[in-house]
Parts: sequence; C-alpha cells; structure tokens
Amino acid sequence: MNLHEYQAKEIFARYGIPISPGHVAATPDEARAFAERLGFPVVIKAQVHSGGRGKAGGVKLASHPDETAEKARAILALTIQGLPVRQVLVTRAVDIASETYAGILLDRATKRPLVMLSAAGGVDIEETAHTAPEKILKYTVAPRTGLLAYQARDLMRRVQPDPGLATKMATVLEKLYRVWWESDASLCEINPLVVAKDGEVLALDAKMSLDDNALYRHPELVAYRDDRDESPGAVLAREKGLSYVKLDGDIGCIVNGAGLAMATLDLVQHFGGKPANFLDIGGSSNPEKMVTALQVITGDAHVRSILINIFGGITRCDDVARGLLTALDRMRIDAPIVIRLTGTNEKEARAILEARGFSATTSMEEAVQEAVARAQGVTV
Repeated sequence: MNLHEYQAKEIFARYGIPISPGHVAATPDEARAFAERLGFPVVIKAQVHSGGRGKAGGVKLASHPDETAEKARAILALTIQGLPVRQVLVTRAVDIASETYAGILLDRATKRPLVMLSAAGGVDIEETAHTAPEKILKYTVAPRTGLLAYQARDLMRRVQPDPGLATKMATVLEKLYRVWWESDASLCEINPLVVAKDGEVLALDAKMSLDDNALYRHPELVAYRDDRDESPGAVLAREKGLSYVKLDGDIGCIVNGAGLAMATLDLVQHFGGKPANFLDIGGSSNPEKMVTALQVITGDAHVRSILINIFGGITRCDDVARGLLTALDRMRIDAPIVIRLTGTNEKEARAILEARGFSATTSMEEAVQEAVARAQGVTV
C-alpha cells in the first residue's frame, strides 16, 4: 500500500523527524487560505501515488495568494503517469543549502534492510542510480540489532562533510529506520533530506510503501489507504483475497499459486505475448474465487484473450470448472478463453466443461501459445 506524501509526513512527524509545516488542499481557494496561514513563499505539490511529480509540473513555487490559487488550479488539472491529481500539499518553502537522498528498503537478495544514501539527492536521483550508481552509498543492516547510532553517524559522514550536520542527519536516519521497521514498510524514503541555510535539517519530501501482508498488525495505517487511483478490479481482488497486479499487456491470466503464475507470465512473454496481469486465486477450492477472478479480468478493457492455468492440488479442477461456468452464467465474456487443467479431479472437470462446449488441455505450452494467438487475432 502506497501512501501520499502528506500521510507519510504525518507518520514521520510522530517519530520526531522534522518536516516543513503544510496543509492538504482540494481546491485553489483552500490552497490560497492555507498559504496565507503559513506565510510566503510556499511550495504547492501534487499528491499522487507516483514519482516524477516535479518534472511533470506537479511541484510549483508561489510567492503571493493569487499565484498560489493559480498554480494550485493548474496542478489540480494535471494527470501524472495516468493518475489524476485530486489534492495538493501546500507547504512552507525552505531556503536550501544542500540536499541528500535517504532511503530504507528491503533488499530481497540478502533478506535484510538496506540503507541507501546519496549526496546527489533531489529530482534526478533515479537518473543518478542509472548513470552514476557509485554515487549511491548502500549499507546492509543486521535485523537483530537494527541501525545503531554509530552506524548512522558513520554513514552520514560519508555524504555530509560537516560533522555537526552529519550528526543531526544521522539522528533523522535512525528515526527513519524506526519508522520502516515498526510500520512493516517495504520502503521509506526522504528525497530530499535538506540542510537549510539556517542549519536546520528537514525532510522536505516523504515516501512510504507498506507491506499489505502486515497491515493486519497496523489498523491505524489501513485508514491511510486511498483506492481512488486503483482500478475497480484491483479493489475487488483485494477485498476478495486474491493476489492481483495489473500489467500492460492484453492476455488476462488466472492461475493458482504464485510460482505457477510467475512461470505463466514468463511463458507468455517467451511466446511473444504480453500478460495483462498477475492473478493468483490461491489454493482454495471455492468456485466463487473463479467468478471473482473473471470479474477482475473482464474489467480490464485491454484484455483480448483469457488464459486459465490450473495445476490441481488443494485446488480441485472440477471446482474451477464449475466456477468458470457460474461466471459465464452471470456475465458476458467476449474475450476467448483458453483453459489448461491438470491434477486433482481433472477428468471430472473436463467432463463438466465439455458438457458446455468447452475443452481444456493438460499442456501449459499449448495453452499459452493458443492464448497468445487468440490475443493476436489468430484462430487456432
């Protein structure tokens, strides 16, 4: 679950990380009123779940009330990476002396927390990561001890030559690690962590991504969910307990088991197709899961064929077949459906499907090739 900047800043502030004061506005008039309350100059920032806001025109400086309303109106009219801007954060502008990138994420290779720092912070940090990765300092943290104070100081001294400022910034880094650890976050990021010209250290931006699988431990964080930028299919899948990730292709994939689902996506790519999604219905034998899965898939207008790939173990193939037919009774599905069933009760499943004019293969390769061909308009 991704948080908006203003939400992440609220959490940061609870942990004592210094932030620049600000307010969220949904209209130009609200932005003007908040700016007058804060004092000028102010920065107006689009609140969307995407990066690259500055380069997209979603971050602007204003020095008086009319300019604030005008620029807020322009930002609220934007769509950034396909996401409409519905709110802006109005925050007090800061006279910046230096910028540093600070981030903590889960390193899946080592299965440990990873601290990333760079003196080349700011809007071009992504480009720095690609063109000059040596400018990004990486440090793997031992989970048992966490990030210790002396480690944080040592790391900050490598990116901030002033010892006094490095100590201040190290304190922020320690608190950022606590946020990451105690919130079960997959990512906590400050970009930039600035030193103002008066010597104050501030988190000018904030980014957090939370592990959905751990949200049951954090009911206070669930309240931050903003699903307006999610597709109806993604919301439905989450509510029904399906693992779903929308992708850019046109072959809808319904699979049981995350490993098989990933292998299916790879094979679709191998045979020249593009998967429209990752969708794992899990190991349950509830036919309603297949109904929900087809509702999710058919909600994506880009889907041109549907591939159902089931390896029956705990999941019974006959229950999948019944779920498919139940879905067809409830909804109209125009995209061709390709079915691969093997495993528990596959013979019963095949009989159920054949009674309604459907066939199923046991070959994963054959099913994928047919789904790719159907998406490309080729009759098999």
